[in-house]
Amino acid sequence: MTEKKVLEYDVVILGGGPAGLSAAIYAARGAAKTAVIDISMLGGQPSNYLELENYPGFGKIGGYDMMEKFEEHADMFNIDKYPMQEIQNIDLQPDIKTIGTLEYVFKTPVVIIATGAQARKLGISGEKEFLGRGVSYCAVCDGAFYKDKVVAVVGGGNAAVEEGTYLTKFAEKVYIIHRRDALRADKIAQERAFKNDKVEFVYDTVPVEIKGGQSVETLVVKNVKTGITSELKVDGVFPYIGFTPNIEYINAQLEQDEAGFIVTDETMKTSVNGVFAVGDVRTTPLRQVITAAADGAVAGCYAIKYLEERKEKAPAQVLQAE
Repeated sequence: MTEKKVLEYDVVILGGGPAGLSAAIYAARGAAKTAVIDISMLGGQPSNYLELENYPGFGKIGGYDMMEKFEEHADMFNIDKYPMQEIQNIDLQPDIKTIGTLEYVFKTPVVIIATGAQARKLGISGEKEFLGRGVSYCAVCDGAFYKDKVVAVVGGGNAAVEEGTYLTKFAEKVYIIHRRDALRADKIAQERAFKNDKVEFVYDTVPVEIKGGQSVETLVVKNVKTGITSELKVDGVFPYIGFTPNIEYINAQLEQDEAGFIVTDETMKTSVNGVFAVGDVRTTPLRQVITAAADGAVAGCYAIKYLEERKEKAPAQVLQAE
């Protein structure tokens, strides 16, 4: 078996989305030797967004284009990047934390977790079975496959309404199914959807089952007020009902809230010294690119402060030992 290469850094950031890259920029500007690790290519979730129009200074910009600019900015500070790294194990408790991937062992006193979140599953029959055969969690990725077809989007927030409207570029009809009688999306997103004659809203309704043969054919839904079930003939189902944090490898080493998101203070510090969490992976009232980037800036600055305090304590500890 080939021995893994051991790499030592001042700061190691897990995740190369807006939170992770922002943290990397601030940490590197503070003269910390910084590395960014990602299980895929850098860019995170926004790379899959068709466009963003609420990030100050950019007006409208493609998600991939924005994250390309983030990465170019990070490259100005000689940050080491390790994309496509599968994390095998991680130990956050010691003063020097260890992160093991298939290729490397990273040693660092500071870890910033910026691994984001993934789409929450509906948890109904047929969802797993038809994944890739009519069930998708990314309209931008798969929308073109539904030209002149009928699809259902499940959810009532910004993601559901905006992605549902986007799907009308391809689909003949888009159902937006929401469990309540009013949407949670921003008014501007709602107004655009209301004006689109390809969109039909189905309120007070939840999905019950996805059915089909080789691919999705029908979505069984239930009205939560009447209890009546019915079937919608659809070719695709796109769930947008929120997110769950990507923290499988943490193994309860950090304090988490009831939904599993990492609990932090206002400096992004977690329950373990030297470990910070930023962006969608942490407990936060808003999950947007701008708040993720802001989290990263805070964590990067306080990571530097932690390193400085740690260095100041080291001589004192040596004297005590003597």
